[in-house]
Amino acid sequence: MPSLAFTIAARIIRQLIRDRRTIVLIIAVPLVVMTLIGLSFPEGQVLDYIAPALLATLALFFSFLLTGISFLRERSQGTMERLMASPVSRLDIVLGYLFGFFLFALTQTLIIVLFTIYVLDVHYSGDLWQIFVFQVVVIAGAVNLGIFISTFARNEFQMVQFIPLILFPQIFLCGVIWPVEQMPEYLQWLARFLPLKYGVDGLRDIMLLGKSLADVALEMLVLAGFAVATSILAALTLRRGTGG
Repeated sequence: MPSLAFTIAARIIRQLIRDRRTIVLIIAVPLVVMTLIGLSFPEGQVLDYIAPALLATLALFFSFLLTGISFLRERSQGTMERLMASPVSRLDIVLGYLFGFFLFALTQTLIIVLFTIYVLDVHYSGDLWQIFVFQVVVIAGAVNLGIFISTFARNEFQMVQFIPLILFPQIFLCGVIWPVEQMPEYLQWLARFLPLKYGVDGLRDIMLLGKSLADVALEMLVLAGFAVATSILAALTLRRGTGG
């Protein structure tokens, strides 16, 4: 039932809010990273061009890391075993953690977007609210991906090892560093299955070309489908993941 998922989400939110160090890191880390990026690209035109790719990549990275580590901590503390023993479905558990972690992932993403636009003075062509909406779809998939991947890790070290395995190929193959169209054909084919490609393409269309959400509907549908698929996979693998 949705009410059970919301109950789990409320517990997650209360738990993270009480952890002051975590809250400080959630706010401070994006600010430090974006400040370093701004100092590294003093040329405004260069930063304007790479900003969409950076926004999509950082949203995926921070959301995946926050969710994966936090979800693993829930398992290691025995919380997951107690939930699995209660009359709550695995999908309720996944949705509950999705809603709970999503709030903090959204907070980090808002900080990154607002800092990029108003402090780094990045120029963009589309509407700001449409950038936010598109980013919401990106982080929804990233949060679910973090939950799903964390079910295969038994400790924090293993979870950290998944970062280069899951995120680095997307950074290199999704047009963040080099245009996908100029890559070998087999890499272009592989990039079509990576969600970050659609995040980068969609944000570039909105921010650089001034397109609307309707114009990037395909990218949003792919990202939404990825979020749904990873939530289902997370629910299916959850029982095995509780053995950590």
